Amino acid sequence: MMLIDTHTHLYLDQFDEDRTEVVDRAKARDVNMLLLPNIDVSSIGPLKEMLSRHPEARGMMGLHPCSVGQDYKEQLRIIETELRSGEYIAVGEMGMDLFWDKTFFSEQQDAFRIQVAWAKELNLPVVIHVRDAFPEIFELLDELNDDRLQGVFHCFTGGREEAKKIASYGGFYYGIGGVATFKNGGLDKVIPHIDPEKIILETDSPYLAPKPHRGKRNESAYTAIIAQRVADILECPFGEIAAMTTANAMRLFSLER
Repeated sequence: MMLIDTHTHLYLDQFDEDRTEVVDRAKARDVNMLLLPNIDVSSIGPLKEMLSRHPEARGMMGLHPCSVGQDYKEQLRIIETELRSGEYIAVGEMGMDLFWDKTFFSEQQDAFRIQVAWAKELNLPVVIHVRDAFPEIFELLDELNDDRLQGVFHCFTGGREEAKKIASYGGFYYGIGGVATFKNGGLDKVIPHIDPEKIILETDSPYLAPKPHRGKRNESAYTAIIAQRVADILECPFGEIAAMTTANAMRLFSLER
């Protein structure tokens, strides 16, 4: 059996004291592949360092919307150079976040368009972060989506209408994480209406730890907890969910075992 944590930031300094142990705990729970999205220029070095030390890790390269500011074009220039090295499996993490601050709304839109263009050119999936911005993301995708674009809505927390809209684009998956285990997370009402072949698992470590670890540091071993929750919601055996979500992730990110 194999699980894939499709979105984890294990290169961040929250794991500096025990990174190897965290990876070992993940392997002990059959989480044998770790996909690492970038955040901004400052995280490229730590991400690459982890990739060099952990063969089970794969990297992504993009600019997180919360890091989009006045210098976003310079950051994108550096990130594009790194992305074009050919060492990355996706463009991300990118997207739109209007939860804290709308100051750089137009810049976030521009960064989104630029990174989608890279993904189409390089035949890579996009990893989309969206917080308080589903209408704005959908407006962009209505403009940009075509048969060259695929990706995942990372940490999907939308309702049935958002899930239906995402399905209409054709090439997008749903990243299901710790929110699925929250009592009032709402995903138990949505997941049964999602195509199971479009579900992939993620932790978003060190953030959004699932129950019973909610409020503590998240880690990739907890992918197994999320898999069990999806299995419970869909009333399927754990092994079936593990096999299906692994196959989905391998397909989306063109991974090799």
